[in-house]
Amino acid sequence: MNEPVFYTYVLLCRDGTFYTGWTCDMEARLRAHNEGRGAKYTRGRRPVRPVRVETFATRSDAMRREREIKLMTRTEKARLTRAAYLSHDRPL
Repeated sequence: MNEPVFYTYVLLCRDGTFYTGWTCDMEARLRAHNEGRGAKYTRGRRPVRPVRVETFATRSDAMRREREIKLMTRTEKARLTRAAYLSHDRPL
């Protein structure tokens, strides 16, 4: 049986802002955000696209990383997401 996987993700919203969250089903969560059923923050900023996705073995690790990213400045988040593309670490 497969171990559960948890994701921490950063979305780029239509207005250029970032949204960070965590989930155990990245595809369903992204679909929910883009259908207006995700976070209130992203509802008026659709479409959104993932620019960083990290995987974790535990929910608490994913939630901890979400908090770390949310505490970053916009510049730090931009640097983090740019690094994802530069390293060919492609989001879903």
